[in-house]
Amino acid sequence: MKLISLSVARPHLMVYKGVTINTGIFKKPVAGRIALRTLNLDGDRQADLSVHGGPYKAVYGYPFEHYEYWRQELPEANFPWGAFGENFTTEGLGEEELHVGDRFRIGSAVVMVRQPRMPCYKLAAKFQRDDMIERFLRSGRSGFYFSVEQEGEVGEGDSFELISQEGEGVTIAEMNRLFFREKYNRGLLEKAIATSALPEDWRDYFLPRLNKPAVRT
Repeated sequence: MKLISLSVARPHLMVYKGVTINTGIFKKPVAGRIALRTLNLDGDRQADLSVHGGPYKAVYGYPFEHYEYWRQELPEANFPWGAFGENFTTEGLGEEELHVGDRFRIGSAVVMVRQPRMPCYKLAAKFQRDDMIERFLRSGRSGFYFSVEQEGEVGEGDSFELISQEGEGVTIAEMNRLFFREKYNRGLLEKAIATSALPEDWRDYFLPRLNKPAVRT
């Protein structure tokens, strides 16, 4: 498990469908070691802090293993590392295996898995495709956000060392299923809500569903 590429960006303006938007999604790989702080990497910023950033979305990881899938899905698109707006392009970390609450040492920092990435319209804007959000959600290839439990420095090639695993916690893949395909799966809802490291806004999002009858989605 290692860090293939480390990418950052500051927000800049772009035009999509005739509307000017401000976005930090255009990450570019950087060399050397970068300070990873509680809210982000040095040199990295988010444009809309109402939905991006914060302690539970301090750094975004995306598996390099997913890139081949997207190259086949969108052969006309360009996919350099950081193409999905990720800070960490990772090897050996997957949505099926990662639990909310798993802790890793990377470089001299310690991070915790917190939640999947739920895309907004800026992903569609980056790829200039109206269908990109649905494609992304349907694929289950969400990537994952980390919180920073201990600040430190990270760099390309660093290994992810598992410190502790929240084996009973909900996985990132299960979170994706709850969001898109199995919104009223009671067993998964209870598992997610019982996961202590789950951010409170997710818990608040899931709790009302326990009081509703199961329906097909």
